[in-house]
Amino acid sequence: MRTSKEIREGFIKFFEDRDHTVVESGSLVPANDPTLLFTNAGMVQFKDVFLGHQKEAYTRAVSSQRCLRVGGKHNDLENVGFTARHHTMFEMLGNFSFGDYFKREAIAYCWEFITQHLNLPVERLWVTVYEEDDESADIWVKDTGIVRDRVLRLGEKDNFWSIGDIGPCGPCTEVYYDHGENVPGALPGQVADGDEGDRFTEIWNLVFMQYLKDGSQMSKLKTPSVDTGMGLERISAVLQGVHDNYQTDVFADIISAATKMAKTDDKYSPAIKIISDHARACTFLVADGIHPDSEGRGYVLRRIIRRAARYGYKIGLTEPFMHTLTETVVDTMSDVFPYLNSARDKISKTILNEEQRFIKTLDQGLGILEDYANNLSGDTISGDMAFKLYDTYGFPLDLTTDIAKEKELKVDLKGFEECMNVQQNQARSSRAFGMGADTLVTGDSETTFSGYETCDDVVTVERIIVGDAAVESASANDEANEVIVLLNRTPFYAESGGQIGDTGELLSSEDSKEKTLVRIDNTLKQGATHKHYGKVLNGTISVGMKLCANVNAARRQAIALNHSATHLLHAALRKVLGTHVTQKGSLVAEDYLRFDFSHDAPMTKEELRAVENEVNEQI
Repeated sequence: MRTSKEIREGFIKFFEDRDHTVVESGSLVPANDPTLLFTNAGMVQFKDVFLGHQKEAYTRAVSSQRCLRVGGKHNDLENVGFTARHHTMFEMLGNFSFGDYFKREAIAYCWEFITQHLNLPVERLWVTVYEEDDESADIWVKDTGIVRDRVLRLGEKDNFWSIGDIGPCGPCTEVYYDHGENVPGALPGQVADGDEGDRFTEIWNLVFMQYLKDGSQMSKLKTPSVDTGMGLERISAVLQGVHDNYQTDVFADIISAATKMAKTDDKYSPAIKIISDHARACTFLVADGIHPDSEGRGYVLRRIIRRAARYGYKIGLTEPFMHTLTETVVDTMSDVFPYLNSARDKISKTILNEEQRFIKTLDQGLGILEDYANNLSGDTISGDMAFKLYDTYGFPLDLTTDIAKEKELKVDLKGFEECMNVQQNQARSSRAFGMGADTLVTGDSETTFSGYETCDDVVTVERIIVGDAAVESASANDEANEVIVLLNRTPFYAESGGQIGDTGELLSSEDSKEKTLVRIDNTLKQGATHKHYGKVLNGTISVGMKLCANVNAARRQAIALNHSATHLLHAALRKVLGTHVTQKGSLVAEDYLRFDFSHDAPMTKEELRAVENEVNEQI
């Protein structure tokens, strides 16, 4: 039996002997590519090379690339645990040609490797090609000797590959292995819904990069190239005589640790498969700098951790366990990916913290959902209930839909969205019109801001609000002398992005009979309108009056210094704690600043001192 390590090393050596440069696996986070959430194929790190934007010293390459397919066009999450071959993270063995060889050589290398190096029996192999690709079909028959009846022509859905909506693409040809009549399943393309079973497993995909896709537009690439991929987990199953990837040595140690924790002998139940698969994915995601979050890549990590925790809960693992399982993943895979060892503690702490956050939510949410489902008369969980679980108890929508699916129920997703929209609209309304006086500010008039150029400006009063009423004037002698003043232009900076608003004064012009003085205590913004909150201390202020607006310049300067300090602090935190640190809020005042950020644990004294020293050094 060949181990997965021997298969990986054999693949790389085979192509290295044929003048391919060995390239290390790239990160799961694509470098400088906003079109992709994660590295979802072996060719991602070569994308700019295929497009002609980047030149390498080599024209042939071979790699074993770690990939993740959880989101976007390539999303296998819901299948993980319920099929023999789907994973969130997997290894893709691939050989590449950048304007060097093309279809004939790529097919020849493939056939030589699987029939001579791996010794796979020819009678168990099938091939698919794109229905319009006569050239590839002819090469397979004439050059390899495979009978034409075993070369199947399929449409664009099956045999035209693209990385996403934007990027290089082209027709592909795939090699399938027949596990035998004892395994249920149909030939590729013969089942309308795509659920073809596990008998015929795709083991290698050869993509002939000929085009550039940009939405609905397609253009030819200057240099046709080759991008191939063979899933290590799938080919390991074939060579180890099993038809389930989870029964290979790739997962053996992880599954053993998981079943021991769960005190079960059912090694290949959906729950154990999900836990084992997700433990691998979480380990690599954290090692590659991803941190659990409420959006983007961090949300994907959070979703994977919580999905594993939920299935662990189903088999009796009611305490945090995933962080322990990551130790096994590191032990199993650090010989191939040594950087996992250096991130061992970070991985464990990050996942433990997320598990601890989720465990209370899970317990409470499951109980409420269980009671609701047991008393449900129809087959649909209402949008109101799904939203209540989400909004009140912090129970993620995807878990509600996951549980509903198990119970053969549906979730009213439209109703959920409607509830979400109502809440968001109420929140906006509350923020914009929280005070009675705000209803008198339409926000449709724009205050010209001159504060970047000056701290003193001549302005015109456009509106005065006292209490809940708009007035023509306000006097120091009035019982209610607190006012909101709207001006045509202002040097006063309004509270924004955590920075507090300016203070200062409004003075009458020099030739006025009386010296009007309004003390400005705060400046806020509603829409495009600046609102100046203050108190009339002398004289009378009237609509249409010209005034001198003076900002407290010393206070403004102190605020500006603290604003700069937030940027220094952010940079220092990322340097000391890691690039996963992101800003989650701030307060910038004249005498202090507050900076909110995401991290997986409280900072130690040593980390606090290191950040402090870094900021002071930069100052």
